[in-house]
Amino acid sequence: MIALGCDHGGYDLMQAVIAYLDREGIAYKNLGCENNHDSVDYPDYGRKVVKAILSGECEKGIVICGTGIGISITCNRYKGIRAALCSDCFSAEATREHNDANILAMGGRVVGPGLAVKIVDTFLHTEFSGDERHKRRISKIEDC
Repeated sequence: MIALGCDHGGYDLMQAVIAYLDREGIAYKNLGCENNHDSVDYPDYGRKVVKAILSGECEKGIVICGTGIGISITCNRYKGIRAALCSDCFSAEATREHNDANILAMGGRVVGPGLAVKIVDTFLHTEFSGDERHKRRISKIEDC
C-alpha cells in the first residue's frame, strides 16, 4: 500500500496521482490534505506518511507540497526514511535502484500532472538493485 500526503500546494497534483493509482488498481491510503483552499502545514502531512511507513502499514509513500522541498526535508528527518525529491523519470528510477528510496516527493507548482504520473509510475515499478555498493552507502546514511 502507498501512503499519500500533501499540503494545499500539492493538492491538485495529488488528485492526478490518485486518478493514476485508481486506474492502475494500486492500493493507497490518502492521509490528506482535504482541499487546495485552506492553507495547511506540509510537515503535518509528511509526518503522517512517514508514520504509516515506519509502522509497516504502508510500503512506500508519495508526498507533494508546492515545491516538494519542505515536505521532503520533513520526511528525511526520520531514521529509516529515504525521501527523494524528483522532477524527472531518470531521478525516480535512479533513487529506487541506488538509494532504495521509500518516499517520492514532488512539487505541485513544479511538475505538471502528465509528467508526475510518469514519475510515479517509474518510482513504483523500479526495484532496488540490491548491489552491495548501494547497500553499503544506504547503511552509511542510516548511521548518520
